[in-house]
Amino acid sequence: MQWTKQNEQKVYENRWFSVNLADVELPDGRHLDHFLIRMRPVAVATVVNEANEVLLLWRHRFITDSWGWELPAGVVEDGEDIAGAAARELEEETGWRPGPLHHLMTVEPSNGLTDARHHIYWSDRGEYLGHPVDDFESDRREWVPLKLVPDLIARGEVPAANMAAALLLLHHLRLAEG
Repeated sequence: MQWTKQNEQKVYENRWFSVNLADVELPDGRHLDHFLIRMRPVAVATVVNEANEVLLLWRHRFITDSWGWELPAGVVEDGEDIAGAAARELEEETGWRPGPLHHLMTVEPSNGLTDARHHIYWSDRGEYLGHPVDDFESDRREWVPLKLVPDLIARGEVPAANMAAALLLLHHLRLAEG
């Protein structure tokens, strides 16, 4: 059963997203107005070291008034390569430059409302360059053992679904295969 978009109009726009209104035709012929948010791609990256610790940010999100562990992330700028954006965000937010990045997954965190795609990368090595330029993005940056990831998620300490999914996949790839 497929919904069909008949047309779409921009209601609001800024440099990060636009809010649009679509006329959607349902399979039975009825129409409904559906708001949607069009967003730039988001690039996410982290490093997992030889001790199977993952580099995470502990940060506050004012929108939900919640604290939690996250991976460094940000929007991909116009003309920027997605993996390059992921490396840039990691360096800006942690002070660590990743080695070669491996694509981990691409997720659509809220595909009933937005076309956002989060492209998540990881590296098995990194180089510390110094204090992060964007230190205002997080309260602290820490190496967290991957073995703790399931418990952190179960306790609600990784509230973002995309971050939880990425960390669980890294946990599986690094710890479940051995």
